[in-house]
Amino acid sequence: MSVEVRRTGEDLELELTGEWVAERFAALESALASVDLAAAQQLSIGTRRLTALDLSGAWVLRRFVRRARAAGAAVRFLGTQPDQLRLLDETLKEEGLGAGGRSPAPAGPQPLAALGRIAVSAGRDLYGALAFGGRVSATLVASLPQPRRLRPISIARHVYDTGITAMPIVALIAFLISVIIAYMSARQLANLGADIYVVDLVTIGVLRELGVLLTSIIVAGRSGSAFAAELGSMRLNEEVDALTATAVDPFEVLVVPRVLGLVIALPLLTIIADLVGLTGGALLCRYLLDMPLTQYATRVEEAIAPTTFWVGVIKAPVFALLIGLAGCYRGLEVRGSARELGRLTTVAVVQAIFMVILADALFAVLFMELDI
Repeated sequence: MSVEVRRTGEDLELELTGEWVAERFAALESALASVDLAAAQQLSIGTRRLTALDLSGAWVLRRFVRRARAAGAAVRFLGTQPDQLRLLDETLKEEGLGAGGRSPAPAGPQPLAALGRIAVSAGRDLYGALAFGGRVSATLVASLPQPRRLRPISIARHVYDTGITAMPIVALIAFLISVIIAYMSARQLANLGADIYVVDLVTIGVLRELGVLLTSIIVAGRSGSAFAAELGSMRLNEEVDALTATAVDPFEVLVVPRVLGLVIALPLLTIIADLVGLTGGALLCRYLLDMPLTQYATRVEEAIAPTTFWVGVIKAPVFALLIGLAGCYRGLEVRGSARELGRLTTVAVVQAIFMVILADALFAVLFMELDI
């Protein structure tokens, strides 16, 4: 059974079941052709029980929807509209744009109209970002009962790409920043005879803030841009549309493994940055302040609270989630040209860094209120 029909007065409800694929094209057309649309004012289409829908099945469904609207019925979907149907609508709409298909732009400067367009665009962008995050969450939850759908091999590859290969640059930056902090602190505190507090500044600064923040900014510029560029190129090459047309969820294949891989890799990179940062501070204290390494290690233990290390590590998965979502969201937004790919890749990096810094500020306020 491909279509279950229920009629209540002027309301007609269709529940699509089974596989709507190319092999059953004729049977699907026959099933929909037998549906009587006479006197139907409201047509509701449910797709929850569909097990597979490819581009051929979506084509049959689109023709039926157009026939129902031509008969005067208002059509709505119970739940979300299938991506394959949306793909067909967008493709045929773009092909149907003629020379006069676009509305002319208003002549002359209109500041108020420009401000309104910016506000509307920002609202739509925020709505799209929230919908994207919800879609990723729903896909992840739906994949949990079947671990193979989480693509563990793909996740491992992304952990390698975003984590293992980033270790040298992260370690180098963490070492240099810790040395700079220790040097500047030593120059100022030496005048007060408080050289020992250089250890406190380096330890707390690296473990609570700089280790995770600098690592996240490096990863945002490195992996966030890579996510946007990879998915944007797939958009331009119509590979994402090909996945949708063959009833494969692009979020499950392309987005979730990247986000999970980054969520796993960034905390590990943060720990490496913390260790290298403390090592850099120890070397500077040893050769600039003539502080024995044993004294440095003792002071480190005295300076940190039980929560100091975990405050930094807890931030890492949140920052990774923001970076991964920003990169993937902007990558899947690419349309039309390579110039758009470059623009949205830049936008992905800028927004990822902005959200990381904003989240870090919110964490600072939260931890201050909790007295952590």
